[in-house]
Amino acid sequence: MRIKLTEELWKEGNMYVSYCPELEIASCGETIEQAKKNLKEVILINLEETRKMGTLEKFLREAGFDDTQEILVLRKELVGFTPIEVSL
Repeated sequence: MRIKLTEELWKEGNMYVSYCPELEIASCGETIEQAKKNLKEVILINLEETRKMGTLEKFLREAGFDDTQEILVLRKELVGFTPIEVSL
């Protein structure tokens, strides 16, 4: 089984934060590459643990994934991410 996820990367101080909004999982690292690697590791651990508990399908369904395809995808897809400014 494969799953298609979104990864957001942020710089906070001296660290990089990587975040998966679909699963609400975050990790960090001193470099972008380390933050990305750590996020994938945390996601895999989380999915494996939910599988062991027998709650993986429920977890993915509640996160909004469509399990009718070989690669699990959200029923919605991020098509853009652009910072904007708004006057207060």
